[in-house]
Amino acid sequence: MINKISSNVARQKRHLRIRQTVKGTAAKPRLCVFRSNKQIYAQIIDDEAGVTLCQASSLEIKDLKNGSNVAAATEVGTLVAKRALELKISGVVFDRGGYLYHGRVKALADAARAAGLEF
Repeated sequence: MINKISSNVARQKRHLRIRQTVKGTAAKPRLCVFRSNKQIYAQIIDDEAGVTLCQASSLEIKDLKNGSNVAAATEVGTLVAKRALELKISGVVFDRGGYLYHGRVKALADAARAAGLEF
C-alpha cells in the first residue's frame, strides 16, 4: 500500500527548509503568512527576541463576507503594513510559510509593498 504525505505535512516541511535561511531580526523582522481554507493571517516577528511585533487577519475586517479570497488578502496586507509603519518598521523579510507564491499569498505581499513595506 502506498502512503501519501498530506499536503499540509509537505507544506510544513517546505516551511522548515525556508526557515533555515529566513530569519527576522530587530532591524528587519519577518513577515510570516498563514493561509487557511477560511481566513488568511499575517504577523511580523522578531526572531531574535521571539516576539510578535504586530499582526493582522481577515477576521478583523468587518465588511468582508469571505475571508479566503484575493480581496481579503489584499486588505490584510494593507492592514499589516500600516501597523508596521506605525511601529517604524519599514523593511521586512517575507516568509511565505511554505505556500506557493501566487494567489492570496502574492496578493498579500503586493498589497504590503504598495502600502509602504520594503522586501
